[in-house]
Amino acid sequence: MRKLLLIAAAGLAMATAASAQTVKVSVTAIVEHPALDAVRDGVRDGLADAGYKEGENLQFVYESAQGNPATAAQIAREFVGSAPDVIVPISTPSAQAVAAATRDIPVVFSAVTDPLAAGLVESNEKPGGNVTGVSDLTPVADHVALIMELAPSAKSVGFVYNPGEANSVALLEHFRNAAEEAGLSVVEAAANKSADVQAAGRSLVGKADAMYVPTDNTVVSALEALISVAEENDLPLVSGDTDSVERGTLASIGFDYYQLGRQTADVVVRVLKGEAPGDIPVTFASGTDLVVNRKAAEAMGVTLPEGLVERASKVIE
Repeated sequence: MRKLLLIAAAGLAMATAASAQTVKVSVTAIVEHPALDAVRDGVRDGLADAGYKEGENLQFVYESAQGNPATAAQIAREFVGSAPDVIVPISTPSAQAVAAATRDIPVVFSAVTDPLAAGLVESNEKPGGNVTGVSDLTPVADHVALIMELAPSAKSVGFVYNPGEANSVALLEHFRNAAEEAGLSVVEAAANKSADVQAAGRSLVGKADAMYVPTDNTVVSALEALISVAEENDLPLVSGDTDSVERGTLASIGFDYYQLGRQTADVVVRVLKGEAPGDIPVTFASGTDLVVNRKAAEAMGVTLPEGLVERASKVIE
């Protein structure tokens, strides 16, 4: 009888250990800035709420590529070599690097503008392979309308972006189509690296009546340089993400990137529980917020319409 009890106890211990088995989730981003950092934090907190907690049954690894695509590829290879349960690349460049490095480990991307155009999935409805995730495709038509409301006499808008980022190239096409429908011409200003952002902004002075910065990781990482150009030249600057309004852009209609991270965590949990990434449709960010910045408006010589302020979900004083 004692032997049977010992065998039963051992079996229970093994079952308990199996149920508490630690999973490893490796997260990487192309660069650190508030929006992408919020995604990372949302992923971690979402996993915790689902029962996967650091120090208990979750090993959460994070690496930033510091804006360097070569570093992103190196991180991807290192992650694959460590064989995590799921890899979560944040941003299009990081997602492309990870997807190129593995065909076996589940990949759940986040903050990718156009997964199909980036070559990450076969279709948004049925991604196929080992990759799925959450898109942050921004409402560019709403952004164009916002620019027109803030600068009704504007005839042209400058689009500051890194042409090496696939997400920004896709957004440029969407933005141009929306701008043309509104009667606005688009003037491109390229910044291939963070150090080029200020010069790109200055190249628009005298050519554009307003400026727009999409969810471009290169430009957003050096946003203050572009804000200084906008303030010095009374150029309204609208951003593709609301976190940038906190930093000094004029306004935006966008998503809460922390909530985007939590949406991503929901997909990661489905994969950890056994679903194949290729069978999980790409999720698109839900919810929009209008955020305006009174201090930025004053610095850029813009009078905020009262109707706009009343509609805002948040007004930064």
